[in-house]
Amino acid sequence: MPPTPLESARLVDDSKRFEQLRTLLCKHRLLPLLPLIYVAWANGELIDEELQTLREIADRQPWLDEEALQILQHWLDPDDPPEPMELQGLLQVIKEAGDALGEPERLSLAELGVQMGQYYRRETDDDAERNVLSSDEVEAAMQDLEESLGLVGTEAARQLRDTVAAPAPPEPEVPSGAPTFDPQQMKQILDGTHHDLRDRVRTLLASDDFEFVYDLPLSDYRDQVLQWLETLADQGFGTLCFPEPDESGHRDLGEFLALFETLGLFDLSLLVKFGVQFGLFGGSIMFLGTEKHHQTYLDRVASLDLLGCYAMTEMGHGSNVRQLGTVARYDDDADEFVIHTPTESARKEWIGGAGEHATMATVYAQLHIGDEHYGVHAFLVPIRDDDGEVLPGVRIEDQGPKMGLNGVDNGRIWFDHVRIPRHNLLDRYGGVYEDGTYHSSTPSADRRFFTMLGTLVAGRLGISAAGITAAKTALAIATRYSHRRRQFGPAGQPEIPILDYRMHQRALLPKIAGCYALTFGLHEVMHRYNDPEDEDRRRTEALAAGLKAYSSWFAIDAVQTAREGCGGQGYLTLNRLPSLRTDVDVFATFEGANVVMMQQVARGCLSDFHGEVGDGNIFTLARMIARQSTRTLTEANPVASRNTDTAHLLSTEFQLNALSYRRHNLLVSLARRLKRRIDEGMDSFLAFNDCQDHAVALANADIEHFLLQSFIDAEQRCNDDELRETLQLLRNLFALYRIEQDGAWFMENNYLQTPKFRAIRDQVNALCETARDQAIPMVDAFGIPDECLSAPIAFADDKAPADSRRQFARGAVGEES
Repeated sequence: MPPTPLESARLVDDSKRFEQLRTLLCKHRLLPLLPLIYVAWANGELIDEELQTLREIADRQPWLDEEALQILQHWLDPDDPPEPMELQGLLQVIKEAGDALGEPERLSLAELGVQMGQYYRRETDDDAERNVLSSDEVEAAMQDLEESLGLVGTEAARQLRDTVAAPAPPEPEVPSGAPTFDPQQMKQILDGTHHDLRDRVRTLLASDDFEFVYDLPLSDYRDQVLQWLETLADQGFGTLCFPEPDESGHRDLGEFLALFETLGLFDLSLLVKFGVQFGLFGGSIMFLGTEKHHQTYLDRVASLDLLGCYAMTEMGHGSNVRQLGTVARYDDDADEFVIHTPTESARKEWIGGAGEHATMATVYAQLHIGDEHYGVHAFLVPIRDDDGEVLPGVRIEDQGPKMGLNGVDNGRIWFDHVRIPRHNLLDRYGGVYEDGTYHSSTPSADRRFFTMLGTLVAGRLGISAAGITAAKTALAIATRYSHRRRQFGPAGQPEIPILDYRMHQRALLPKIAGCYALTFGLHEVMHRYNDPEDEDRRRTEALAAGLKAYSSWFAIDAVQTAREGCGGQGYLTLNRLPSLRTDVDVFATFEGANVVMMQQVARGCLSDFHGEVGDGNIFTLARMIARQSTRTLTEANPVASRNTDTAHLLSTEFQLNALSYRRHNLLVSLARRLKRRIDEGMDSFLAFNDCQDHAVALANADIEHFLLQSFIDAEQRCNDDELRETLQLLRNLFALYRIEQDGAWFMENNYLQTPKFRAIRDQVNALCETARDQAIPMVDAFGIPDECLSAPIAFADDKAPADSRRQFARGAVGEES
């Protein structure tokens, strides 16, 4: 015999406290209603509409007598809710009946109620009562009640039973889907060139000489970064930054760029310190100096015998280099230049290396000879002696702690009539003879200026590489963690990995695809930049500027998304995401503020990269605008704008055409807007400023079109079917996600109709779901050594490989049991 409902409720208290529950359980005609009554209260307070619905349906049931209706009215009284212990007793009755019924997970709430009535009916000797509890009329009423309350019956029944179930045991490690491609081969594709060098750097960064440090005092952290830099120099990596020129004078910077990109796998303070010493300071000597400078300084820079800094930015002028305030006046009697900071706004600001370590600076200053002004030139200026003491006439202030990159010693510099020899002018593009005569092989001051700034291209490519690598690291950590971390799940089922959630997939997987796209785009620009026969140098420089902006914005967004995707664990210093987040933030600012970089891209689009774009003065701007404004806007194909066919959406033709259409129409419409304003008498500078948002949108469209084309080119170069299939999946995700994100523009311009936009959104979801199974091998292909990934949450045992990191984890999050 089954237990009575009272026995199932396990009421050990005989007081009147549970009298209402006893009354309910003793009224057998109400037994089928028990699951609905419990769920109604367990889900929260009943609202008036629900109460009224329950009363009306109950009143219509002939099998509920007056006594049953009165009991039910009490249990549906919002002013007298049941006590927690009453609900718990009610739940025990339901659970015991449900367990005895067998396969109860398949029952709806209504079916569970009916079978409960039949289960407990044997406890009564009243045949009429037993017949009522087994009638079809009762089952129909239960289903009516279930639907009226808006309950999903089977889920509600499972949730009800799970409420009293014991906590599930920890789930086993989530198996990763079998890779459909070889991650090591994909790594080779992503590395591009100089595989051996990249692996050599990875091996060094994974060694005991390079371990992440936390919570060091500022000066100690800077010293640690300098020590790491010395290790790199001792391994010969400094020398790689200054390749010997070939017969034509070209220097192959392929190894430097590959080296710099790979260093981004470790502490970004080291990357920036490396970039300042070898890329900016050493690079300025290599590119702007002549043979005498090369012979005197480059070996010393490579070995760190000479530590330098790059003093371009000022308090009053950052991106606007042409208007720098520092002055270099030639004294022909002494054959010297006098370097001076004439105003407070002309002080050098944010100079990496100036805070503690640098002994010499490349200083950008306005060259004056007599009454003539020759524009900005670069000078080598000693700022400290061999003992590290600041030299006379030089004042340096350490800028102290920053939001990030605190291993870099930024400082401010003032010069008070500091004298340097004439040969300290880096004179490749313009020099001064002893008698004060200025000479240059480039007669145009504008062209000379922009040629000199062309030396910044390598730095911008370096920032792009650093941003992409930081994004890869953050996404690899978050993807590994999200694959293992479980949270919630279907009723009665194990919790699922958070990477199975659609929003989590949409947060991470398009960004993984974006890393692939940016890597291919970066390597294409690196190839062009390093090609001495590049016939479109202006285009290459504009792409470098645009990629610097796009990749740094992308990195900031990707790291923040990864941080949020890891929940509280993403906030823990040991898991690397906080430092990545604060370190990449400034990438949007240095080496050219992002909006300024994007405007350079837009000006290049307007000029088709022919001739000097300059500052957009009236002569150059009016000429290029007039040419572009005569072009016609592309009309959208009304048939294609409604085509929702999957093969069409996943075709390179549609994707490229969409991004090309956007680029072209933004270009022509921008030119027309500018021309109209200039024709009406507006100053060209003000006209461009009035359309600045439009210009940045054009630049973004240009860069994304370039990235997609680079992705397609990489996909077509791949000869392995499995690798190419994966690249195709990621390319589709990158392209359709970018189109979806700018869907408002495409719909506003009639390129997409609503059904097609919905189809694109559905495709993005489907591509994310497909990519989810390969997410782990996709990030493994980034080639990040475990020792560089480091974050404990990225590993199955929640501990990073190195013993010291495990020890730190115990100290940070509590001793292991």
